[in-house]
Amino acid sequence: MELLKINKISKTVKGTIQITGSKSETNRLLVLQQFYPNLEIKNISNSDDSKLMQKALASTSKEINIGHAGTAMRFLTSYFSVKENAEIILTGSHRMKNRPIKILVDALTELGASIEYVEEEGFPPLKILGKKLTKNFVEIEGNVSSQYISSLLLIAPTLKNGLQLKFKGEVTSIPYIKMTLQLLAALGVQYSWENNVISIQPKPTIENKSIVVESDWSSASYYYSLCALSPNSEITLSSYKKNSLQGDSVLAEIYKNLGVVTHFEGNSILLKNTKALDFRLLTLDLIGAPDIAQTIAVTCFGLGIECYLTGLHTLKIKETDRLVALKTEIEKLGGKVEITNETLHLQVSTKIKENISVSTYDDHRMAMAFAPLALKVPLQIEDPNVVSKSYPTFWEDFKKVTITIDNNR
Repeated sequence: MELLKINKISKTVKGTIQITGSKSETNRLLVLQQFYPNLEIKNISNSDDSKLMQKALASTSKEINIGHAGTAMRFLTSYFSVKENAEIILTGSHRMKNRPIKILVDALTELGASIEYVEEEGFPPLKILGKKLTKNFVEIEGNVSSQYISSLLLIAPTLKNGLQLKFKGEVTSIPYIKMTLQLLAALGVQYSWENNVISIQPKPTIENKSIVVESDWSSASYYYSLCALSPNSEITLSSYKKNSLQGDSVLAEIYKNLGVVTHFEGNSILLKNTKALDFRLLTLDLIGAPDIAQTIAVTCFGLGIECYLTGLHTLKIKETDRLVALKTEIEKLGGKVEITNETLHLQVSTKIKENISVSTYDDHRMAMAFAPLALKVPLQIEDPNVVSKSYPTFWEDFKKVTITIDNNR
């Protein structure tokens, strides 16, 4: 197993980083491009997930393996269900075969799709026979992963009669659903969201369209963490929009509480650590942005701040059970964490253990979230190349603003 040693960062963090396009936006647009070939996409994500999505969409094989790419699994399940005459097995890694997909499969079969479980019911791999779907109404629980919902919305305008999607119960992860709807609207698709029903009108063709993908806010979170842990730090990141489609853009507001101010300058953001903290407890509901929970928890641990995070129920079905992984790794470093199925409570810590080896569990965000702790202590990151799933150049960019990595890893 490869191990990356990161020396303690002794200098103020400063620098400029160009971050690749959002994989969330990219993967949605890649699916839509299959339906609308005259859609041009610029600043495509260079993440493994997006590369796997492109490869899968271009494949002529009868079996497609998308590895750890959860977004690809969800989006492609719907895509191949409506691709007439397609006959494929959609599979993935061992972890992917343990990630549930029954809610999405049930919704698609209710619409008339032909999908069978190849191994265990409720989980990939799936055998999908693509066909024209004419039903236009389906119900789904509102508190499920937004990827299930977005998967259905992405195929909706290609259905002959459009789609009415009714939610049962309270809807969570609303920002990601809104991202999908706003990308559809950018292509001229008409929709409405009234009470608990989203209605999508059919749209067989679109005008020529070019869309520039905004840089990934989740990737920006690690630089927010570096700034919060480094007094007088300044980092410039591009390309970002003040009115972002991405739910993780709430970082700009959240990190004000952790001493980092965000200045929007053209298509870039300037992060500055400007003040000492005058509180000891951070309470946040991250139901709309659960992917930044790991970064926030580690930042608070590094600052010696207590934090209580809620809205985290989807973290248990990610690349790993992220709540358990966070508790395990923070406690190895000397912290104290309590978790439930949807909350994380980090106690105040006064000391961080040095040279601890952080396990990453095949989870890109575990590696990147813990790296900024090198501002406090030297540490080691197991399987560092796992970052390629979402941010392949992370360690090169991290080095640009810190110069701490031991090249003899």
